[in-house]
Amino acid sequence: MSGYMQDVRYALRQMLRAPGFTFTAIITLALGIGANTAIFTVFNQVLLRHLPVEAPQQLEQVTFVGSDMGHMSSFGGDGTLYFSNAMYHDLRDKNTVFSGVFANVEDSVGVSWKNQAETADAEMVSGNYFQVLGVPAFAGRTFIDDDDKVKDGSPVAVLSYAYWQERFASDRGVVGQTLLVNGHPFQIVGVAAPGFSSAIGGFKPKLFVPITMESQVKPGRDYLLNRRARFLNVVGRLKPGVSPATAQASLTVLWKALRAEELKAIPHASQRFSDRFVNQSSIILVDDARGFSPTRTELKTPLMILMGMVLLLAAMTCINLMSLLLVRGAARGKEFAVRYALGAARGRIIRQMIVEGVLLGLIGGALGLAFAPAAAEFLVRRVTSATGEAAFSTRPDAWVLAFNLVLSLGISVLFSLAPAWQMMKPNLTDGLRQKAASGLGAAQRIRTIAIGLQIGLSVLLLSGAGLFVRTLYQLKGQNLGMSTDHVVLFALDPTMSGYANSDSLAVHERVQAALASLPGVKALGGSTDPVLSGSESIANISVEGYTPPPEDDTDMETPLITPGYFDALGIKLLAGRTFNEADRAGAAKVAVVSQGFAAKFFGSPEKALGHLLKLGGGAGPLDTQIIGIVADTKHYGVRDEIKPVMYLPFAQGARPRNGLAWYVRTTQAPESAENMIRAAIHTVDPKLVPDGIKTMTQQIDDNVSNERMIALLAACFAIVALLTTAVGLYGVLAYATAQRTREIGIRMALGAQRWSVVRLILTDMARVAGISIVLALPVSIALSRLMRSQLFEVSPFDPLTLTACVVVTASMVLVASAVPARRAASVEPTQALRTE
Repeated sequence: MSGYMQDVRYALRQMLRAPGFTFTAIITLALGIGANTAIFTVFNQVLLRHLPVEAPQQLEQVTFVGSDMGHMSSFGGDGTLYFSNAMYHDLRDKNTVFSGVFANVEDSVGVSWKNQAETADAEMVSGNYFQVLGVPAFAGRTFIDDDDKVKDGSPVAVLSYAYWQERFASDRGVVGQTLLVNGHPFQIVGVAAPGFSSAIGGFKPKLFVPITMESQVKPGRDYLLNRRARFLNVVGRLKPGVSPATAQASLTVLWKALRAEELKAIPHASQRFSDRFVNQSSIILVDDARGFSPTRTELKTPLMILMGMVLLLAAMTCINLMSLLLVRGAARGKEFAVRYALGAARGRIIRQMIVEGVLLGLIGGALGLAFAPAAAEFLVRRVTSATGEAAFSTRPDAWVLAFNLVLSLGISVLFSLAPAWQMMKPNLTDGLRQKAASGLGAAQRIRTIAIGLQIGLSVLLLSGAGLFVRTLYQLKGQNLGMSTDHVVLFALDPTMSGYANSDSLAVHERVQAALASLPGVKALGGSTDPVLSGSESIANISVEGYTPPPEDDTDMETPLITPGYFDALGIKLLAGRTFNEADRAGAAKVAVVSQGFAAKFFGSPEKALGHLLKLGGGAGPLDTQIIGIVADTKHYGVRDEIKPVMYLPFAQGARPRNGLAWYVRTTQAPESAENMIRAAIHTVDPKLVPDGIKTMTQQIDDNVSNERMIALLAACFAIVALLTTAVGLYGVLAYATAQRTREIGIRMALGAQRWSVVRLILTDMARVAGISIVLALPVSIALSRLMRSQLFEVSPFDPLTLTACVVVTASMVLVASAVPARRAASVEPTQALRTE
């Protein structure tokens, strides 16, 4: 042990003797290891971390394949993830493979406590939710089965631990007290255990309420007893000894029997639909140990790409430090030659080199770990568009600490091996005389290869960054079919402030009048289905004179909107008219359709005017007339293709919806209009809380947040890679040039011009850079093909990106080589010949 401590003390002295090298090495390591730790922290939270519940590996999410009809409300993922409340009860009560089955769904509510109102995320859950998960109460109790039996019969709430600390100051006395949820009194019965947020990954609700209270949490909606309304996630805990495959087979038999009973209540079902509804339908179980998370699905590929890029950066860090240590080791040739001459064992010298490398790695890793949480939190907020508490924890856990330690030690040992190997066969004669030749040969070839690898890896990172930046540019330049400048948007749901469902329309009209009177407001309108927000409102339709082919999809986007909506978003009217104040309940039902809708069903906008249609398929009168056609717009997201849309008047109440996303077009800067909008809504009713006020520019940025995050980080990694390569290239070239001082002096004494010396130095490096770039470009193109799903209107073989990549890399090599080349050209022959 004393020998190792002596090595550590000697290593510290060597680091202090070369502060410039030490500082460069530690900062380079901190950047490489810190970036890797930050990305891995998010990677671990989103993709690897299990739910903090009892035996999470026993949890299975229930999904299905096959067709269905009716309403579907989702908070992420596709429709096969959602079930009706009635079907949940059947699966829970009639299965033989689960020890427990719970249901849950995300929501948002208005919460009022001591006359202070706010909008809060909530989770509607079944009465056995906490029991099946094995999550106890920190204070009071959690829900029980009796809370899940009677519709509207259990106005109780469980607070999350974080919300209890933040809003209620950790007061245990709040248990048993009453708070208002959407204006209705709910009794606080308990506080959930610390560390638990939700069974939904990345979701942090502030309170939990029973599913049976749906009518108060979602006023105007009545899905609880409707077998054709799917809105719940269903998760089961496997019984001991039951495998997922066995459970899936058993549940599929039960599922088919339940669906056969449901089919009897569906009128006019075709044979094709019946087959897909029952015979071709089955249950699929998905591992739920990490919880269901729409965010995980969206972020899996981007995070894997970023993890790959940051590991490339770690490899570059290792190679760069290896080349710098080779240079420094060659400069210490005399020191090691003396130690060998005095009898030092080869193993002791190698151990000394590794100890020095490990010490540098541990210091750099500790510094990287210090800034990794801040970087991870920034990353989480960027990728999840979180405005308050981050959706995922960014504090390093045991896995992150282990990753940091392994990475630090791994890089340390790897970059120490080359200089250690260099010292295994010392040339004592040249070393003791410190001749220039002692630095050449095999060690110089290793340094050249290291620089070539760094240049090649820089090309890979640069090309990836270029493709992602080009993707972001293409997305931001999309024609959305609407004018998004000078537009402010916000959400408002009167029922969250205690209004009855029947009063919502009147409240919205008062809000519209208040906003219309504001100075600078040109137009405003509302929609139940906000654009570019990643949400959809889908319904099946029937169209006059149109018989759908067997594989045709007549499910359409069907937002409910107010008059003024098209003017507020700058959507062009192509034919007919838009909605006005006369299009209300009791008046003839009307619709405005998009250009794509008209083309799909009628061939042209003009032919669509006057035709009839209706919501829903099957028999029944066509009761809605097309009165206008508007331009196509992108609705779900900037990346998604344009789809047909059918707009319906909000005032005609085609479906029970209370909340609206309002769009306000102003003549002034939209940022300055936000306070004015809040004040106007406050004058209507102080209890009304506008949620998520932002500009349309911010909405678009949120919609492309993943692409923006990848482009930003990839560009940062590429810049760090270039700087790292430049530092390594400069260090190696400067040393190699110094070693060739005598050779350069002889050349100049024999008549060589200074520019020829510069050319000699630059030619050697240009050869290395050229070979590296030529070998790296095909690899870059091949890797880019693997990332094709993340690109948009950009080819993996993008000439502009590849050209820019080559130019930037070549420029970096030229700049890094210029100073050593200039120094070589300034050598005086007489002085150079006296150097040895």
